[in-house]
Amino acid sequence: MRNHLSNAAYGVLDYAAYPIAMLASAPTLLKHLGVAQYGIWIVTTAALNTGSIIASGFGDANIQYISSARSYGDSGVLLRAVRSMLGINLLLGVALAVISWMLVPLAARHVAGSATSLEAACLLSLRIASALMLVRAIESVCVSTQRAFERYGAAVRISLFARVITVAAAVLLSVRGFGVAAIMVATACFMVLSTAAQLFRLKHYLGASSLLPSFDRQATSALFSFGAFSWLLAVSSVVFTQADRLLLGVSLGATTVTAYALCVQMAQPVYGIASSGLHFLFPYLSARSAIAEPAAIRKAVLAAFAVNLLIVAAGTGILLVYGPVALYAWVGRSVAQSAVSILTPIVCSFALLGLSVTGYYSLLALGHIHMVTALNLSGGSIMLLLMVWLLQLQGVHGIAMARLSYGLIALLMYVPLARVLGGARAPSLSSSGIHPVCEDV
Repeated sequence: MRNHLSNAAYGVLDYAAYPIAMLASAPTLLKHLGVAQYGIWIVTTAALNTGSIIASGFGDANIQYISSARSYGDSGVLLRAVRSMLGINLLLGVALAVISWMLVPLAARHVAGSATSLEAACLLSLRIASALMLVRAIESVCVSTQRAFERYGAAVRISLFARVITVAAAVLLSVRGFGVAAIMVATACFMVLSTAAQLFRLKHYLGASSLLPSFDRQATSALFSFGAFSWLLAVSSVVFTQADRLLLGVSLGATTVTAYALCVQMAQPVYGIASSGLHFLFPYLSARSAIAEPAAIRKAVLAAFAVNLLIVAAGTGILLVYGPVALYAWVGRSVAQSAVSILTPIVCSFALLGLSVTGYYSLLALGHIHMVTALNLSGGSIMLLLMVWLLQLQGVHGIAMARLSYGLIALLMYVPLARVLGGARAPSLSSSGIHPVCEDV
C-alpha cells in the first residue's frame, strides 16, 4: 500500500508541478520578454509537447509488455524489450523531428507575423524544439520502463527537476535581457542532461552492459501489436483535445476561445489528477494479470474505482461550488461572465471522463487495448460531429454540451471490463511471445 501511495503521489506531482511553475513564471516572463516573445515561447513549448506525445506513443506498450514480463523473472526478455523500445522510439523521434524541421520556416512566418525582427528567433526556437522531440522520445522509454517496474519516484524526480529548472532558467535569462532563443538553448541543455541521467540510471537498474537500440524479433512484434493502438490513442488524444478550440477560434473569434479555454484549464484537473494518481494501476495489473486469481484482480479494480470516484466527486463538487467565484477573482468580471455560463457542462464532461480512468487502465493492463481504442475514437468522432452541429444552434454552449458525449462513451469501457473480470484469467503471456522461465528444482 505504501508503494502505491508513493507512486500515486509522484504521478500527481508529475502532472501538476510543471503547469504550476509555468503559471507562476508567467508575470515575470511577460514583463521582461514582452507579449510577442512570450507567445513564441508558448507556441514552441506546445509544439514540442505535441510532437513528444506522438513520438512516444508506444510508451503504454512498453509498460504493458515489461510489467507482464516481470512476472516470469526473465531479465533477458526485459533488456531485449527495452532496447527494442529504444529502437522504435528512435525511429519515431527522427521521423517527427525531420517533418517538424521541414515545416519550421512556414510555421515561423505565421507565428512571428508582422514582427519580422522576431522571425529569426522564432525560427531557431522551433528548430530546437524539433530536435528535442527526438530527445523526449528517448527519455520516454526510460520513464515508461521505470513505471513498468512500479518505481515512479526516480524517473519523475529527474524529469521534473529538469523541467522546473528549465522554467527557472527562462525567468533568470529573461530578467538578464536574453530572449526566447537563449531560453530554448538552455532548455535543450537541461533536457539532454536529464535524458542522459535517465539512461544512466536505467542501465544501472537493469544491470545492462549496453542500451544500444536493437530490434529483437519477439519483443518488437509484441510491442507493435499493442503499440500500434496506443500510438493511435496518443495521436487521437492530441486531435480531440485541440479541435474544440480551433473550431471556436475559426467560428466565433479569440474572445470566445479565451473564456472557453479558461473553463477547460480550470476543469481539466478533475480528470488529470485521477488519471495521474491512478496510473500505477496499469503496471500493477499488467504484472499480475497472468498469475493472479481473477478474484484478486476484481478486488484491485473495485478498490481503484472507489478511490477514482472519491477523487472525481471531490474535485467536481469544489469546482461547481467555488468555480464561479474563482473565475471572477482570476480573470475579472468581463471575461468571467462569459465563462461562468459554460463552466458546469465543461466540469461535468471532465468528471465523466475522470470516472472512466479505472476502466481505461484496467483494460489496457489486461491486454484489451483494441476496445479502448475503438471507444476512444468513437467518442471523439461523435463529440466532433456534435460540436459542428451544436455550434450552429447554440454557439459556445453547444461546444460545451458536446463534450459530455465523449465522457459518456468513455464510461462504456466498464461494459467490456465487467465481461473480462467475470471470465477466466487473462491470456497467458506465451501468446505474446513471452515464455515462463523454467528452473531446475
